[in-house]
Amino acid sequence: MKKANAFLAAVLLQMLCLGILTTPVLGYVFPQGPTASKDDSSIVSEKRDTVNEWPRFLGSQINGISQSPALPQKIRRDWSEDGLPLLWQADVGEGYAIGVVSGQRYYHFDKSENAARLRSFDAQTGALVWKYEYPSSYRDLYGYDSGPRASPLVDRDHIYLFGVEGELTCLTTDDGDVKWSVNTAKRFGVIQNFFGVASNPVIHDDKIIVMVGGSHEESAQVPPGQLDRIKPNGSAIVAFDKLTGEVEYKTGNDLASYSSLTWLKTNPDKTLLAWCRGAALGIDPDDGRVKFRFPWRAKKLESVNAMTPVVSGNRFLLSECYELGSVLVEVQDDQCNVVWSDRGRRKKSLAAHWGTPVLHKGYLYGCSGRHSSGADLRCVELATGEVKWIQRGFGRCSVTLSGDDLIVLGERGRVALVAATPEEFRLITERTATKEFSLEPNCWAAPIIADGRLYVRGGKKVGCFELTEVP
Repeated sequence: MKKANAFLAAVLLQMLCLGILTTPVLGYVFPQGPTASKDDSSIVSEKRDTVNEWPRFLGSQINGISQSPALPQKIRRDWSEDGLPLLWQADVGEGYAIGVVSGQRYYHFDKSENAARLRSFDAQTGALVWKYEYPSSYRDLYGYDSGPRASPLVDRDHIYLFGVEGELTCLTTDDGDVKWSVNTAKRFGVIQNFFGVASNPVIHDDKIIVMVGGSHEESAQVPPGQLDRIKPNGSAIVAFDKLTGEVEYKTGNDLASYSSLTWLKTNPDKTLLAWCRGAALGIDPDDGRVKFRFPWRAKKLESVNAMTPVVSGNRFLLSECYELGSVLVEVQDDQCNVVWSDRGRRKKSLAAHWGTPVLHKGYLYGCSGRHSSGADLRCVELATGEVKWIQRGFGRCSVTLSGDDLIVLGERGRVALVAATPEEFRLITERTATKEFSLEPNCWAAPIIADGRLYVRGGKKVGCFELTEVP
């Protein structure tokens, strides 16, 4: 019945968009919600070029890699002030996530005063197109800021938000009209964890799938921060109809982590990979069946799983920085087999905190280390865990890959172009702060690349640069 309703909603919505239908029929009422404010001078989006878009956290393939085939040959090799032109910049509010790019729009999700805010900008000029807000009273238990940790997610003509307080919202990309909204914290009894909601959802067919991590009613009496006393209620992962917000299924008996959902290539179909608080779950995305469970979490109460698993075929890498380090797991017939592991080693191959490494030609490039003073950028062979090189000077950092180039963003604002080669660390160029544009800490979101432009975000600003050479 739910699928039939979703199909009817999709058909009616398409007819409305085409002008065939002007009033509801068959008693069906489209969900209503707050209306976004719109700038009368909004710019009409140009024809979509999905190859050059960055529609979600870590890009369309959830791996931090630009998909544009022509981009690497044209990246500017001089990042001086004149060599890497600043196209526009915008002030941003609280939050740690960077935005997304789709249909020549840049969408940024942050918090201003007591409201979570989504703004749509023209990607080339930075002109504001529209803005949507909703009340948010979230306060961080450890004193970090109270803005969103997850990036928006664009799926065709809809955009989805997953707020730090657990509000899941579906809007239209053209004008920000709300189609539906669900408070997952209230719906599933989520007990606020250390740093709020940070896991990015995925789209599968007619579903949006979200890491929720709800709890039984008695867990509501547990004092803040004591997650070891919280009892999960089987809603680690929840799938919603992406057009109506109706729950399709809930699954997984675990609490939420800060790791984002991704996909594992298994035969004959792909498997949803969800690294929750206690374990990585392999889930059938159609019906929610848990296919495998692989525990990987440090014993320390305050330890967190935050990086998104790195996937290579039927293998996935997990990495954390509190005790265990990294593990490479191979899945055969829903059985997990360890290829190599840092467990028990004093020196870890890789101890990722929140930054997700990128994989290029069999080698991982990413940040290792929990604290700024001990963090470094390193190259690690995926198949063996062998460390090829280590480079300090960025603090905790994030990486994005384009062709054979790494774009590295240090947490204090250092932005560099580095060769993605296991032979040695090779700095190509870097951009330092100028009067025109500088990044203030904390720069914790990996840069994004879309349509030849580079977007970087610091504590208070986001900047858009012309990354490619002009023909």
